[in-house]
Amino acid sequence: MIILFVISLIVGFAIGILAGLLGVGGGTLLVPAFKLGYAMDSLMCTATSLFTIIPTSVSGAISHIRNKTCLPKLGLAAGLGGACLSPVGVWLATISPDWAVMGAAALIIGYSAITMFRKALKAPKAPKAPKAPKVLRAAKAASSSRRREHAAANAESKELAAENRAAAEDRDALARAWKEAPAVGAREVAIGCGIGLVAGLASGYVGVGGGFIMVPLMMSVLRVPMKLTSGTSLIAVMILAVPGVITQAVLGNINWVAGIAVACGSIPGAQLGARLIPKVPERTLRFTFAGFLVVAAVMLVVNQLGLWG
Repeated sequence: MIILFVISLIVGFAIGILAGLLGVGGGTLLVPAFKLGYAMDSLMCTATSLFTIIPTSVSGAISHIRNKTCLPKLGLAAGLGGACLSPVGVWLATISPDWAVMGAAALIIGYSAITMFRKALKAPKAPKAPKAPKVLRAAKAASSSRRREHAAANAESKELAAENRAAAEDRDALARAWKEAPAVGAREVAIGCGIGLVAGLASGYVGVGGGFIMVPLMMSVLRVPMKLTSGTSLIAVMILAVPGVITQAVLGNINWVAGIAVACGSIPGAQLGARLIPKVPERTLRFTFAGFLVVAAVMLVVNQLGLWG
């Protein structure tokens, strides 16, 4: 039991990093993880995943709001829209066979992966940062203590300058994302609400946060940069998952022990992932998100075919 708890913490931490970085609740990996690690049936997997998504997304969303890597108004609109249909998705899951729930999840995730790969290929490549000069060898080659001290001071100065340049580049990248982001008016709020409706239905049905749907749609329909979609999506996820979790709890489908164990790891992981957003190039974020979706879809298909556990 202790070993399983430790593994749950590690898995939760890894999923939390992806959640904070990519703007997903982590359900696309949580569902197969619960199926494999805890041998739950499909309905309990989706219910427990949905429960775990809430603390994970709250943790990541708070960090995104603090770091100003999100559009809170748009996230709120999508979250409220999704909350309306999340219980409907839960009800559909309770009357559907296991293969339908898992199959729907794999198809939706796979489609989102293809869409994101296309956008990643079209994204411009980030310019290569200049390499920091190698000054440690000069310090070692200095024969006198004075030269060594001078070289060490020079190295420290250049390292500090390199760190300052990196921080400036991160700020510039985030500033560009805000410049490219759309102004959130009535039209954008309405579209965000519509995106949330679709994500909420999927969230309740397959036990995911809906970020794998919202992130691609926010980018394609609203032209929101990836650096801002992740945090915006997490704000929506933490709202739209609540009605579904309440419904699943009333139905008695949640494995609380497993959900809490994984959440203990995913909460700090989501905060770390959110802090990494300004440091990761837009193109890299898109490819990472697409790869994440492909892995999740494959895991669900393999699980449903009975190739594990």
